[in-house]
Amino acid sequence: MQDIKLIRVFLKVAELSSFAGTARALALTPASVTRLVARLEQELGQQLFVRTTRQVALTSAGASVAARFAPVVAAFDKVAEDVSRAARPDRGRLRINVPMSLGLRLLPDMITGFRLAYPNVAIDIKLTDAFVDIVEEPCDVAIRISGPPSDKSTIWRKICKVPRSAIAAPSLFARMDRPKTPEDLDPAHCLSYSPTEVAETWTFRKGGATRTRQAGGAVISNNGDFLYALVKSGNGIAVLPDFITRRGVARGDVDVVLPDWSVPDIWLTLYYPPYSVLPPLVATFSEYFEAHMREVAELEFDAAVSRRA
Repeated sequence: MQDIKLIRVFLKVAELSSFAGTARALALTPASVTRLVARLEQELGQQLFVRTTRQVALTSAGASVAARFAPVVAAFDKVAEDVSRAARPDRGRLRINVPMSLGLRLLPDMITGFRLAYPNVAIDIKLTDAFVDIVEEPCDVAIRISGPPSDKSTIWRKICKVPRSAIAAPSLFARMDRPKTPEDLDPAHCLSYSPTEVAETWTFRKGGATRTRQAGGAVISNNGDFLYALVKSGNGIAVLPDFITRRGVARGDVDVVLPDWSVPDIWLTLYYPPYSVLPPLVATFSEYFEAHMREVAELEFDAAVSRRA
């Protein structure tokens, strides 16, 4: 990529306003820097720098060339970095997007084990409860807990089911009657988990019967831990994943509401940009994540199901 080298040298001289400084920065001789810039000037048919004994400055043509070349080189470097990063299964940099509650509760142990197994892999982790556009977001793989995917442009990989329960604090039922059926749920006391401003619709099943109930709109949040804190304080009822609630249920901080009625499970999934083939490093992480989370599911999720049975 000799032309890229010419452009890099030119841009560094423009940045430092110094041929000698560029030589030091790029581990070249001053004569090599001068020769390479002269070659670029010859190829373009333009003088790019004004050189005096005291300074080096861009000409108007040089400033125009620098403005056009800089984004081209940045784009080239990004492509080269992306290809290099994903080309090997055991080294490189991986960008992961994770929901806040899951990331804080279940991911540290997994990342610790993964880093021990693959010490040459660097990891960038972004925790957000927003459902990111993985094509637009700089992300190699996203972890999500959600219902069945509807986006056909991305690749999804189901890992395991995530049980949920409707929960409330015992103190809430000191002020109101405990619901015996879904119809007894007062929307005014039902807190919504939603990434939008639209309240949830809850579904309950018992045997062959199915009931739906609209949750309230007084409190809507996209963070399960926040809703759990409100519930624990006696502020209402919420439907949340058992990995958030199971310790509180075991301690008696919260109770499962309507234990005879089940709430449909959601899924822990990995999803990716529309790769034609999964990059080796992404595949390595995905396989490790799946193996780890299936073990966690037996402890975190299945245990909660057993307690409800």
